[in-house]
Amino acid sequence: MDTNIRICMFGGFNLYINNDCKNTCILKSKKGMSLLQYLILKYDTVVPNYRLIELLWPNEESSNPENALKTLVSRFRALLNQCHEGLGSCIEASRGGYRFVLLPGMSVDVFEFEEICHKLHNVHELTPENRALYQRAITLHSGDLLSTAEQDEWVVSASVGIHGKYMKLVYEYLDFLKETEEYNDIIQTCRFALETDAFDERLHLELMNALVKTNRNNEALMQYKHVTNLHFRYLGVKPPEGIQQFYKQIIQAGSSLEMNLDSMRAELQEYGDVHGAFECEYAVFREIYNLQMRNLERFGTNMYLAMIMVSSMDGEPIDPLRLDDIMKGLAEILKERLRKGDTFTHFSPSQFALLLPTVTDETSHMVIERIKRFFYQRYPNSNVMFSYRVGPLNPSNPAPVEGENAATRKKKGSAAKAPAHTVK
Repeated sequence: MDTNIRICMFGGFNLYINNDCKNTCILKSKKGMSLLQYLILKYDTVVPNYRLIELLWPNEESSNPENALKTLVSRFRALLNQCHEGLGSCIEASRGGYRFVLLPGMSVDVFEFEEICHKLHNVHELTPENRALYQRAITLHSGDLLSTAEQDEWVVSASVGIHGKYMKLVYEYLDFLKETEEYNDIIQTCRFALETDAFDERLHLELMNALVKTNRNNEALMQYKHVTNLHFRYLGVKPPEGIQQFYKQIIQAGSSLEMNLDSMRAELQEYGDVHGAFECEYAVFREIYNLQMRNLERFGTNMYLAMIMVSSMDGEPIDPLRLDDIMKGLAEILKERLRKGDTFTHFSPSQFALLLPTVTDETSHMVIERIKRFFYQRYPNSNVMFSYRVGPLNPSNPAPVEGENAATRKKKGSAAKAPAHTVK
């Protein structure tokens, strides 16, 4: 039986001999591992001794660096030979340096990936052969290059380059699949690729669009909420505008479905027992705002807009994970303590926007002060500052006031500002 030797560099570094992982043996030498990985990425090139010395012993002085390199190579070859007889010969000395040699029965996932990229260069149609190559390349790339290795400059540089090639292949394949409306394959491809690049805007948009096209609107909505949470939690920002705008497409996707009055009434009554304020995505909040502005002009009524912001007392950014937990807690308070007719949205990572109908200048501040009180009760010693601004939607009414009640504003004048409200 021929020996099968596989070296896998996507998603980490693994050495397999006939499907038996040999990492335990070679991990005894971290410098030896770095040497092997670097030589593999420089395949077909003799790397000079001085370059390997700079790579393996940066900022270190040695009386005999050439001898230290020879000793390292010798010892690491011995470790490789323990994994499989003759495996150490994959590191070959040549003309004042070393190079990696592909032995019989040996394969390297990076080499296969590069070969597929070459074959798919300037492809203009999705033949069965090309489809198989795209699928092989996408599944082969199971994670970023050497993702578990120390992030030295040469690792990062090589990883970024290969990642760019991978995303190019994914985009090309998606374009072919869209031409033939193969939406289930698009869904599968996007979900696999998102395991590598969880924040790629186009992948999320393509996935949500394919879900909508296959009438899986609930899944599309779940995907939207997932990517929104990713950006808030880990980047501290709202998702890109393109993803925000797609929300309206998701909620409008079912508008063409035939539905009689009874089924529509049953669908609406599912939400009849909901208590508290209505939380929605910003795209919907903006539509509600525009609708309310029309009603204000038509009926001569008024509505107030409030902004609530959470920040740290020392002015330093709050850790994204902690901020996410605080904002979730504040959202629960808003749902519980506001009325059914009130609407709010997560406007930014640290802010909520609220629409308060049928309130006055004074009662609008009473509402937010009550929310503030419950917030303080929930986070009594968190070094968090709760601040807000509230004012009427009708611009002809008094200007918005920050964090104070109406009586105080009348005494101080509309330009007065209250000191920041802090948790003590």
